[in-house]
Order: sequence, then structure tokens, then C-alpha cells
Amino acid sequence: MLTNLHRKSLATSLALLLCGFATTSLAAGGSAPTSRAAPIDIGASNPAQTVNVTLVLGLHHQDALEQYIYSTVTPGNPSYHRFLTTAQFADRYGATADEISRVKSFLQQQGLAQAELLPNHLAIKVSGTIGQFNAAFHTSIHDYRAGDGTTFHRPNATPSMPVALADTLVVASGLSSEARYRSHRVSALFPPQPGARTNALGTAAPATVSCTGDPTATCIPGEFTVGDVANRYNINPLYKAGVNGRGSTIGIATLANFLPADAYNYWRTIGLAVKPKRITQVHVDGGGLLSGAAGSGETSLDVEQSGGLAPWADIIVYDAPNTDAGFFDVFNQSVSDNKVDSLSVSWGLPEIFYFPQLNGGVDFTDELLAFHQVFLEAAVQGISMFATSGDSGAYDTVRGVGGLPTDPVPPPLTADAPGSDPFITTAGGTTVPFSYSFSGGPTASIGKESVWGWDYIANYFQTNFGADITPEVFSVGGGGGVSVFWPLPRYQQFTFGIRRSERNQTLFLPAFGINYTLPANYRGRNEPDISLNADPETGYSFVSSLDGGGLLTFEGGTSFVAPQLNGISALLTQSTGHRVGFWNPQVYLLQNIFGYGSWSPFNDIRAGDNWFYKGVPGYDQGAGIGTLNVTNFDLFLRSGF
Repeated sequence: MLTNLHRKSLATSLALLLCGFATTSLAAGGSAPTSRAAPIDIGASNPAQTVNVTLVLGLHHQDALEQYIYSTVTPGNPSYHRFLTTAQFADRYGATADEISRVKSFLQQQGLAQAELLPNHLAIKVSGTIGQFNAAFHTSIHDYRAGDGTTFHRPNATPSMPVALADTLVVASGLSSEARYRSHRVSALFPPQPGARTNALGTAAPATVSCTGDPTATCIPGEFTVGDVANRYNINPLYKAGVNGRGSTIGIATLANFLPADAYNYWRTIGLAVKPKRITQVHVDGGGLLSGAAGSGETSLDVEQSGGLAPWADIIVYDAPNTDAGFFDVFNQSVSDNKVDSLSVSWGLPEIFYFPQLNGGVDFTDELLAFHQVFLEAAVQGISMFATSGDSGAYDTVRGVGGLPTDPVPPPLTADAPGSDPFITTAGGTTVPFSYSFSGGPTASIGKESVWGWDYIANYFQTNFGADITPEVFSVGGGGGVSVFWPLPRYQQFTFGIRRSERNQTLFLPAFGINYTLPANYRGRNEPDISLNADPETGYSFVSSLDGGGLLTFEGGTSFVAPQLNGISALLTQSTGHRVGFWNPQVYLLQNIFGYGSWSPFNDIRAGDNWFYKGVPGYDQGAGIGTLNVTNFDLFLRSGF
């Protein structure tokens, strides 16, 4: 699998471009190697090494399951809000007793006797040696050295399922230990120095956001709190009505451990009263690493943002190792436990990075199918799920492997996974109105909420200094685009603005031996679905002791939006008296029928772009349907439309 790479530092290159103007570096959340060299195969892995693998079992009656999911969120349907329990899901759609018995018998024949069946009957966890798994799945697992010097193991050929179980097993997840998923968090290009609201590099002044609403709001772009989110997206009427998340449970699925004290410190710092002892941690497969480099700050902000918008909701944080098995298992356990009413994830990977053309012929798309099964389970159980769309604008691979629009073969338009899955609600990003000045230049303004893309910063430097900083800021912005794996879902079929995949989109990486042209004119799932403010220049503060300590400011990314939607869903759960269920059929139906206006649940985003897709009337691949008017959305949900 292609490794994930940080964007290069701006410090040196911008200093040269601007002839001495002071600069800072662009920091992205999560961990990633810093070399663009292809991983080096260093030989067969130790066959005696013990590994943990999750065998994903195929579900049954998927068409009927999808139909039932739609019925649970269709007003007037007899199954409206009749969500299933995990046991009911397992009985109706999970693997049968005979299938489970055959899989366990096969494992015993391979000497893999320690097998644990999970409650949803979609997965069996098993421990064994690499040699045993090589034999069981007719593959050869090798060790690799990544560009940053770290090592991992993965199959060098696509594993083969036993013929007798080909109709039962979807994937053996965990044969690779590569840490390939990244969090979608970005820092501002020119944040003020600590303790200063303005400096020679940049200024930010509030434009249209009023400070007369939520008392925890700052009204200062780059230092926004959850109170500013409440002000902008009309949440305050719910708070005034006593809706604060009480009785709801928020779930966070993440690939890094964190310090719960950071979340309590954040809420205390902004003056927000919250439910005491509200955080429960569940370490799946031993849990994720605890460090700034591993992405612990991502987990902190997920908890702070979701729990800040729903201050009396309980929070369960599921963290797992950053591996294939870890990512599947964290979803599988959080959904199978069925304790959370809503669940968000702020980690992902370009969808095409699963394709065999990018992995030496090894096909990882079965991992996407495995995730999909769990997302279907979440939807039928009424768990609202949210994922990020990414922070590389319309070009999702750029943050991982680089590329410029001026390259002989420019980077391709790509979507992020798991956000490209049709049964998850995908969060996009906007820039809210503000005024700014960089490097002593004139003050400029963004007058209306716009699709987030840092080409506005590139244009500023080109106009005022004649400097081309595109190599440093391309393609930072809210993710969005068209899946070339998942077909167009039912709820998007009558939405104006839906597009097909573009022609002539090629990922050309000679160092990796990759020259892959994506399918053109594919009628795929469009993302994002719903957006909120995500630009770090108009971003947020949060607390992470493991990212330098203290209160960090000018942070953003769609990793703020997904947990914010999660917290909003917790408020709606309390207000309506039941789980909201799968958002997408509901929000697209509302947008198709009621459009936009003072009573609409949505605000149309008609400006800006994410380096390709522009903000236009109606749906677009930069902001989706648009942003939320939460109180109006709540009114529609409580009315049953």
C-alpha cells in the first residue's frame, strides 16, 4: 500500500519565494513518513511471528437489508424508526451457524484454534503465526522498509480464500501491519504567534458572526470554539429549550489513544459546563499508540468537538492500532456493541489506494467491502455515522504522494475512503467570512461562506507579491468528488448537481511503478454530503498535551466537521426521543423537496472551490448539500416531515 506523506515544509520554500518574509510551516495532523520512495521489500517475514487476523464473513440478503435501512428513515413507512438490535441483525443478515462452523473447522485444520466469533456474526478474530496464515491463504507475507525507515509486513500477492469458503469469507484483515491511514487535520498557513491575535504574518478579523449568542464563543477566526459553531449553524435555540445531549451516547472511532484530561481541560478553558465522568475508553486490539506523532491530538479534538456541542452526552472512545485489522475492528466493535447513538471517524485514505493497480497487483478492495458491511449494520441499528472527506481538496492523493497541476501528468481527481462509502455521511469543509492579511500585504476579505480551498491564498500572493506559492498550498481544501468504486446511491439519484467521474485522470508515480488511469464517466457516489467551517485560517482552538501542550489555535480540517456533526446528532437524538438513523436519505429528501430558504435545514454554499469543484446553487462536490441550520433540521425531524 502506498505510504502516507506529510506535505513538505513551507519554511524554506516560502522564504525563498518571498525574499525573506517570515514564514511558518504547514502542519498536518496524524503521522506519516516523509520520503516519497517506494517501500523496499526486505524479504520474507519470520514465519514464527504471531499476528492477529480478523476473518470477515459475508452478510446475507444485502438488497433486503438496504431496503429495510431506507424504510427506517422514510416517514410514513411501517418500519420508520424500527431499528434492529445486534442480535436481530446477526439473525437476519449475519453468517449462518453452518457457515461459522465451516470456517472454524478450516481454522482448526490449519492449527488456528483460538477463534472468537463477534456478536454480529460478521467477523471471527483469530491468532496464529505468519507461516500458518501464509499456508492458509496461499500467500507470502514479506517485510518492507518504508521511506521513513519504519518496517512493516504485508502480503506480496493477493491472498486466496479456500474454495470451500469462497462464498463465506470476504477478507482476511490483518495480514498487513502497515500504518497507512491518516487523520484529516490541518494547521493554518500563517498562525499568529502564541499569545498574539495579530502579527506581521497575518491578521484575522471577525466578519458576520455575532458574539451575542453562545457564551463560550470567541468570534475570532482561528480561535473559534464549539460556541461559535452553535452561533453560526443555529444550534442555540435547542440549548435554550434544554437540549444538551442528555441521554445520548456519542461514539468516536479512532486509530490513536488520547488523554481524556485534555478534553475536560478544553471544556473548562472555554467555560463550558459538561457532564462529569462522561468519557469511557475502549481499547480495541490493544488500542492505538499514545503520542502526538501517532495522532493522539486527532482523538482529543474529536472528543472535544463532539462532546462540546452535546455537553451532557456520554462519550465512548474506541481506539485501535493503525492497521487494516485495527481500522475494521474499531468499526466492527463500536457498531456491534450498539451502545452509541452516533459515531464519527476522522481517519481515511484515498479510495484508489485500495486498488490492485496501486499495490503491485495485490487487491485491497475487499477491505472496502468489509467496511461497507459494518456501515450497513450501523444504519439498520439506527447509528448515525460520519466520516471526513479529506483535506486535499478535489485531489485526495496529493497530501499522501504530492503532485502539482503543472506536472506533465497532474494528480488525479480522487475521493477519500471510508467517506466514499454510500452508507456513511461524509463531512465537507467551508471557509466562513473573515478578513485577512499575509506578509504585510493589503487586507482582503471573504464575504460569504465558501467552499474551502487554499487557492484563495495562492491568488493573494500572486496578486500582491507576484509570488507563485501553489507548490506550497496545493491542494489544501475540503475533500470532495466522485467515487470510482461505489455506484451512485438511491438518495442521490434525483439530486441536481450530481456528476460522473472526469476523463483523463491518471496517477503517475514512477518511483512506485504506478501509471494508473481512473475509470472515466463512472456514475459513482458523490461526496461530501454536509459541510461546516473547516478552514484552519477561520478555524478552531483545541487542547492536546501531546502536540506541544496547552491550547492550540488556528487548527482545522474536515476532522473537525465530522465530530461536530456527531455532536449535533446527539442533540437531535435527545430532541426527537430516538436515534436519528442514517442521515443521508433524510437530508437529500429534505433538500430535494424544500431546497433552501429561511425555513430550510440547509444553507446553500455558492462561492469558493476546492481547487476543482466550485460552490454553485444546489449540490456540489465542494460543500455537498451545504451547511446546516440545526434548529430547522430538528423541527423537520420532530415533525416526521
